[in-house]
Amino acid sequence: MWGLMTPDMSTTARPDMLQRRAFSAGLLALGATQPLAAWAQTAPPSPAEMEARAGPLPKPGTQLILPRLSWLGGGVFEGGATLARPTVVYWWASTCPFCAQQSPEMDKLWRAHAQQLGFVGLSVDRTPQAAQAYLARKGYTFPSAWVSAEVFRQLPKPKGLPITLVLGRDSRVLQAEKGQLFPEDVAQLVRHAG
Repeated sequence: MWGLMTPDMSTTARPDMLQRRAFSAGLLALGATQPLAAWAQTAPPSPAEMEARAGPLPKPGTQLILPRLSWLGGGVFEGGATLARPTVVYWWASTCPFCAQQSPEMDKLWRAHAQQLGFVGLSVDRTPQAAQAYLARKGYTFPSAWVSAEVFRQLPKPKGLPITLVLGRDSRVLQAEKGQLFPEDVAQLVRHAG
């Protein structure tokens, strides 16, 4: 997994990262105040605003189209109405105590069943850097994207945290859960892979 690039890592940079760095340097020369990361987007609403705008959990059978997402570690999830395999969608935050209990179990699920289940983690942290640092510190490998303002517009978070959904290949909700799942409940999510 590619982490955040720092100036002293230039010898290990991938060509696409070097191009982004050169583009960002050009923006700085033109008067921009900050370089842009590949996934940098407008900040999302505050957590309180997100909760105030949050709707109910989607009901089973509801189609939920995932948007195109930039993974925190690099790469892109293309999204769309058809998924390659049933997919777990997990809204989380590094500051959420219930997520802190559930995330290790989600990582175990991902490591054990990555061939049978897709996984889309959605961090609602204030910055993508905070989310990526948390994943690295904990050693979690489940794929995650940051919920930018654009992602929030396309895929609003349901009320509560953590939120766990399972979508079928047709993007229809098979299971929707609000709040912390116990380890045995997380382990049971693989039953949708059949």
